[in-house]
Amino acid sequence: MTVQIDVTIASDEWERFEAPAEFVEKVILTAAAGCGKRLMADAEISILLCTDSFMRDLNRKWRGIDQPTNVLSFPAADPPATGPLLGDIAIAFGTAAREAAAEGKLLRDHVAHLLVHGFLHLVGYDHQESAEAEAMESLESTLLRHLGIADPYAAPGLKESVGAHERA
Repeated sequence: MTVQIDVTIASDEWERFEAPAEFVEKVILTAAAGCGKRLMADAEISILLCTDSFMRDLNRKWRGIDQPTNVLSFPAADPPATGPLLGDIAIAFGTAAREAAAEGKLLRDHVAHLLVHGFLHLVGYDHQESAEAEAMESLESTLLRHLGIADPYAAPGLKESVGAHERA
């Protein structure tokens, strides 16, 4: 399986993040390999690393919520992961950085979690029902462990911050 990953860095804030495109690719390839879904050959995904301002506009347009959020996922197909184009993920630097600082976590670890979370939405996982949420959180923890990142749900507060968004 090959996943084509297009990373767009639309904010100078991300310059503080060492090698963001390479980091994104590593996380997404790990998520794709371990997500438990069969993806089409040469599946494609786009990642946007943006500002809080841009994220606020996206969130207002697609969800009717006039504030930034940490991550938004836009599956390209319904049902998700049924075509070669998986969809788009946007991550807001400011929100991610504030959450990481508030939770005492490394920004890279938090962004990896947001990427994994967003990717799982693109391939059909959700957290609307408690059983779905438990399955998704368990898979997130497993995938992050493969990246050498501690279980994000072991610390209080992160369930609310990651679960605060919805798929658009």
